[in-house]
Amino acid sequence: MASQRGESTAPAATTVKKRKGLDKSHYLYIAVIVAVILGALVGLLFPEVGKSLKPLGDGFIKLIKMMIAPIIFCTIVLGIGSIAKAATVGMVGGLALGYFIVMSTFALAIGLVVGNLIHPGEGLNLTPYDPNKKAATDSTVDFLLGIIPGDIPVLPTLFAAILVGFALQKMGPQGAPILKAIGHGQALVFRILIMIMWAAPVGAFGAIAAVVGATGFQAIVSMFTLMLAFYITCALFIVVILGGLLQVVAGINIFRLMKYLAREYLLIFSTSSSEAALPRLIAKLEHLGVSKPVVGVTVPTGYSFNLDGTAIYLTMASLFVANAMGTPLDLGAQVSLLIFMIIASKGAAGVTGAGLATLAAGLQAHKPELLGGVGMIVGIDRFMSEARALTNFTGNAVATVLIGTWVKEIDGDQVERVLSGEEPFDEQTMLAHGMHHEAAAPAQPAPATA
Repeated sequence: MASQRGESTAPAATTVKKRKGLDKSHYLYIAVIVAVILGALVGLLFPEVGKSLKPLGDGFIKLIKMMIAPIIFCTIVLGIGSIAKAATVGMVGGLALGYFIVMSTFALAIGLVVGNLIHPGEGLNLTPYDPNKKAATDSTVDFLLGIIPGDIPVLPTLFAAILVGFALQKMGPQGAPILKAIGHGQALVFRILIMIMWAAPVGAFGAIAAVVGATGFQAIVSMFTLMLAFYITCALFIVVILGGLLQVVAGINIFRLMKYLAREYLLIFSTSSSEAALPRLIAKLEHLGVSKPVVGVTVPTGYSFNLDGTAIYLTMASLFVANAMGTPLDLGAQVSLLIFMIIASKGAAGVTGAGLATLAAGLQAHKPELLGGVGMIVGIDRFMSEARALTNFTGNAVATVLIGTWVKEIDGDQVERVLSGEEPFDEQTMLAHGMHHEAAAPAQPAPATA
């Protein structure tokens, strides 16, 4: 998306500002961790007090629900426009889109398989969320929760967004100003979402305290089980699936590529976002030997449409919530949820809270009574964000190498020299690489069709 592309060419003068932004993100991360620990302690030591804190979690869930419809609308409309743009770049764009759709679907399916094998959240039997039922709270709590607007139905919003997206596509140049306006609207929506996420520590504290107060230590065990299973699944996906494809197609060992990208992994781990490493990934893949046009088309498109880690997270988290609420999803509901996630998860990459909003959207569209369980995910979402970001990043790096190999736009000798350490990456040239990429990428389709 445009916002992501803009980040890839930020001048060096903005480095200090970016670092300040990362520091704020770290404060939020620490606050969520502290809130989860305090919530668990309150729930264990003072169960009744913990249960009484449930409105804090409910209020945060309502704030997330409030943002679902505008996020879905903006990302789908702009996503359809991005697909059309990428598809015009010839063979590279077509291969990239086809590969991303297949791999994202495969990742979602893996999440469903693992979730059905381990049954995360089973046995908690939390109270289902009923939007029509008045909670036994005092008038002040009712008043405060009533301030937050109600949600807009998700599936009609999704349908309208698809229609608008294709209609704007047909309008051609006349639709460009409208798409630009929707892009500005998306930036506003995501800014509001980021503001809401600063309330995550309060929501996590209330939700975790209420759940642990109601179910005891079993809730903590269930959350750790989900996190551990998610990390293992992401690791196996990277090593077995992505590593196998890379070895078979390009003859490159996944661990050699990961070693080459080691500094980017450290950056992602410290920021919990693959966006932070986008300019470095572009520069390093070009240095590796993949042609500039292939990198210019594949990497930005992948950052919006190839979110393997997020896909695994969405399906495993959905099954966790369903099992925790005592209403497991049958196979038909799981398949329809998978299809919804394939569509709704596109275009919101790198935005704090977007994955949580997409998860809430899927649950609301299929079983609104499951929304109450999202409060537990709020508490552990940040703990899983590193694995999501690392998996997304690795998936996009591997995809670029694979597509470069398929269209014969990769220098095999250069790859070997770089991965063997004979030709190390020059950090000083990274900015120049990023700026050249912005000038020569998808806007020039001819070179990309080699």
